[in-house]
Amino acid sequence: MIGNSAGRAFMGSFTSAGGRGITAAAVDRDTGALTVLGSTDAVPDPSFLVVGPRPGGTALYAVGESAPGVAAAFALDGDVPALLGAVRAVAGDAPTHLALAANHLVTANYTSGSVTALPVLADGSLGAAAAVLRHEGSGPDTGRQEAPHAHQVLADPSGNWVVSVDLGTDSVRVCALDPATGTLRLHGETALRPGIGPRHLAFHPSGSLAYVLGELEPTLTVCRWDAAAGRLDVLGETPVLPEHEAAGGAARTYPSEVVVAHDGRFLWTANRGHDSISVLTLDESGEEAALVATVGCGGRWPRDLTLDPGGQWLYAANEHSGNVSWFAVDAETGVPRHAGSVEVPAASCVVLA
Repeated sequence: MIGNSAGRAFMGSFTSAGGRGITAAAVDRDTGALTVLGSTDAVPDPSFLVVGPRPGGTALYAVGESAPGVAAAFALDGDVPALLGAVRAVAGDAPTHLALAANHLVTANYTSGSVTALPVLADGSLGAAAAVLRHEGSGPDTGRQEAPHAHQVLADPSGNWVVSVDLGTDSVRVCALDPATGTLRLHGETALRPGIGPRHLAFHPSGSLAYVLGELEPTLTVCRWDAAAGRLDVLGETPVLPEHEAAGGAARTYPSEVVVAHDGRFLWTANRGHDSISVLTLDESGEEAALVATVGCGGRWPRDLTLDPGGQWLYAANEHSGNVSWFAVDAETGVPRHAGSVEVPAASCVVLA
């Protein structure tokens, strides 16, 4: 058995497409390599995962991207995650993302266009859904933006706010979460350029900037984040693909994930369709991003990127090729070099513990 002190990875996948559910792997910190330990299909389509503390150990939380949607907690005492308490309904359909904030697990429910808060109980398990906040609005892409589609939710660096990214409404919402009741209150909303289809957001290590990745356009929107006021302001946009490749490629590109280096010098995006990882440099202020390179993702349809705590290894979950690849990150240039991969059918995400 691999102990909790060893590096471990957990990889979500779509059981409806032949995935194994949640796959656990040991991580070799020297080489970045993953060795599969086992898997569990206790929840359907666990497309996104997050790790958090629990008494005496660590817990893993998963959404089940189903209709109706669910969320579950897992204990990590053995090699393979084991259900911790009941699988809970999220009162929404197709939850695609989740985050821990203010003693709650918060889910972004894509099809329902809503955000749900579930209490995290004393043992790390989940209570029944405490509150649901429904988004409103639409966008110009009638095929994808006919209604709200909450795609990501996360706590801001200060821990005072919950931020949700909505692809359907071209906006980012800022909410206050009551730790006692789970009530979500809309505090503010930032409109992005219509039709950009924002998918995910990542904060700069300084906590004063945020980078929003568009799915419907391969564009990064740089924003200033004021944690005291709970305010997000747009500063500008940067393409994440070379102009001729973004406009003239044989296949449309749907960027999926954005990751910022721990020292704030680089930023990476995963690009489905283009099947690449883009490398952008950030200036000293973090307000200027510049595309410097794209490299192959080590598979097809990269749905997620994860950087290890040391900043040495970057992991890509490639859904259509059914594998997770790892890359050595060049400390000087930020350019990742493919170092290996492991089979994970219908892979959707990677988290490290």
